[in-house]
Amino acid sequence: MGFWAFLILGLIAGVIARIVIPGKQPGGFWVTLLLGVLGAMLGGWLGGLIFNISFSEFWSWSTWLFAVIGAIIVILVAQAIFGRRKTA
Repeated sequence: MGFWAFLILGLIAGVIARIVIPGKQPGGFWVTLLLGVLGAMLGGWLGGLIFNISFSEFWSWSTWLFAVIGAIIVILVAQAIFGRRKTA
């Protein structure tokens, strides 16, 4: 899969993850999209490492599934780190 296809996949995975996760995500819409791209990279890496799946096709169900799962993980980690800060 090319760079632009992977970027689009990550952005869409970020939007899907933002819809799936209830509540307000830290950083707003654009940060959530960037976290989606990072999550797609994480999901692709974990899917390849654990299940030995090749992510060479854009329209593969496994590619999309692992990208969204990775985006959800990254957004939840960001919420745990940055979501509970309060100003004095």
